[in-house]
Amino acid sequence: MGKVIVMDHPLIKHKLTYVRDINTGAKEFRELVKEVAMLMAYEVTRELPLEEIEIETPLTRAKSEVISGKKLGIVPILRAGLGMVEGMLNLLPTVKVGHIGLYRDPETLQPVEYYCKLPTDLQERDLIVLDPMLATGGSAKAAITFLKERGATNIKLMCLIAAPEGVKVVHDEHPDVDIYLGGLDEKLNDHGYILPGLGDAGDRLFGTK
Repeated sequence: MGKVIVMDHPLIKHKLTYVRDINTGAKEFRELVKEVAMLMAYEVTRELPLEEIEIETPLTRAKSEVISGKKLGIVPILRAGLGMVEGMLNLLPTVKVGHIGLYRDPETLQPVEYYCKLPTDLQERDLIVLDPMLATGGSAKAAITFLKERGATNIKLMCLIAAPEGVKVVHDEHPDVDIYLGGLDEKLNDHGYILPGLGDAGDRLFGTK
């Protein structure tokens, strides 16, 4: 079964408090989401393999470690996932970025893909799916399914906050996927919003209603 890793770093908790705050404006909200994503990137990349190389310091030659060339990819779910991309790229500037766009069919309530642009060597990459909120889990579950259908085999999901219901939906469908969270909230309300949550992440990122 995939792991659920809830970050406990004080900086993440501190910044998430202001992400949640209704008084935080769009500009500050975007900056905070970027910063939290960058901090979370430390944990989600913790198990990257290393290899030893030899370098020359100003004083002598030495052996030291670098990431072993493992191919990575990040895949934000449009549109709210875009807010997390810059923070990830601050630490992983050469990573390939794919995009998946989904909307919910008003009749079936099922996620429908409307846009998909991914690295051509998808099956060779470790992928990190980005979505600020894991609420019902429908969009994340569908995005991971689409990636697997296109050949992806190693996928992680990274969200700022989640409801237990969404975590269960993703793991019921994709038990091999590790889920990384800034915070695990109490529950969903009757309208499918996370409580206490942070509202609609996309609207708050882009100033829409």
